[in-house]
Amino acid sequence: MMTRTPDADVDYWAVIFTNQRSLGDDEAYEATAERMVELGSTMPGFLGIESTRNAQGLGITVSYWRSEDDLLAWKQVSEHAAAQAKGRSDWYSRYTTRIARVTREYSFESSDTDDHDS
Repeated sequence: MMTRTPDADVDYWAVIFTNQRSLGDDEAYEATAERMVELGSTMPGFLGIESTRNAQGLGITVSYWRSEDDLLAWKQVSEHAAAQAKGRSDWYSRYTTRIARVTREYSFESSDTDDHDS
């Protein structure tokens, strides 16, 4: 999943959340994850989010924020704090959160739409 990020010439912040899912309770986990994206996207300074998970349950979610104050305000939202507590008790066997300032961004998008694995 990806939403918007700022122009490449603008500094912004990234919260990089790397986690290993525990077994079970997938329905509640998915509903909460969707709710956190919905809620986070209403926060001042929210710029976008990307998320992926492999078959072994390793996931990486990166959310983007206009300022450090904006991302710190998100951390204080009570519904977000409750989801974090549920993650520690039920949904993750481990996780790491990294905060980074993005000063440059580069992109590439192929104009070739053929499937190279065929």
